[in-house]
Amino acid sequence: MEEKITYKSAGVDTEKGREFVQKIKRNVESTHGPRVLGGLGGFAGAYDISFLKKYNQPVLLSGTDGVGTKIEIARLLNTFDTVGIDLVAMCVNDILVCGGEPLFFLDYIACGKLDPEKMDQIVSGIVQGCKLSNASLLGGETAEHPGIMKPDEFDLAGFVVGAVEKDLMIDGSTIQPGDQILGLESSGPHSNGFSLIRKLLLKEGKYLPSEPQKISFLKDYALKPTRIYVQSILKLLQKVPVKGMVHITGGGYQENVPRVLPQGASARFYKDKIPSGYFFEKIKKDHNLDELELFATFNMGIGYMIVVSSENMDLTKEFLESTGESVHWIGEIVSGNKDEVSFV
Repeated sequence: MEEKITYKSAGVDTEKGREFVQKIKRNVESTHGPRVLGGLGGFAGAYDISFLKKYNQPVLLSGTDGVGTKIEIARLLNTFDTVGIDLVAMCVNDILVCGGEPLFFLDYIACGKLDPEKMDQIVSGIVQGCKLSNASLLGGETAEHPGIMKPDEFDLAGFVVGAVEKDLMIDGSTIQPGDQILGLESSGPHSNGFSLIRKLLLKEGKYLPSEPQKISFLKDYALKPTRIYVQSILKLLQKVPVKGMVHITGGGYQENVPRVLPQGASARFYKDKIPSGYFFEKIKKDHNLDELELFATFNMGIGYMIVVSSENMDLTKEFLESTGESVHWIGEIVSGNKDEVSFV
């Protein structure tokens, strides 16, 4: 008798998908406050924005991002509880640059075959990231792509919506020569530069190395989750007039810093003031990498930057350190072409 063709036989198990939603429901709803209307599992998430009346001119900010090929390292190491934090961090840190307070977050997970245990770990990381940024995990989608993705392959995308008072938006327009640059330490490479990391640290760029110490290096340093700076920065903005902020992501210093500078202002960094850390020092030494190439690829130990006037620098540093941040004076604003970042 000919086998009956079903959606399940084609590779999509909708029953398992429903069971997965029920499995994660309590965890996801732990991020909800009174602004979230309804529960998980509907066609749309609902968020009550009546609180925006506390703003004179509320501006909504949105951002979207992924984790990049860092997920391949996670897949090879069979470690999935950190990439969800990365996903949230990459989005919320971006809108934070404008002074935005994250409100709610949504995720999209594509996979070859739904593995409830693996997906539960990923969602748990997303939940943790939302709690670290005081955002509600409003909803998401998990989609099986059999025949397109291998059974153990997956990809992540995230979306955040936040708010800021229009007059308090930070756009870098007041930055001028003489202003100072403070850097907040990263946890490692965060979620950028992993195409290069895989080429350097994986066998043939695809497989785990055979040496246990190299595997430990990947797990202990490369896979550390991206730091979320939301709580400390939002507190700072209530105390100090910040002129500009930078989230150091793909493209490193040379690509990200000019994005917040006005014409006629350039950034000068002092390399001996940047605490690059063990991960970056090791790959630089082991692989004889060009230093400027590293700064154009990685955060080099600084995940987030703040530009303030000289008179506010000490207060800013002291306040951020009181919130638990590791803060370093790393450079200053000078006259010049904004696209020409310099290192001395």
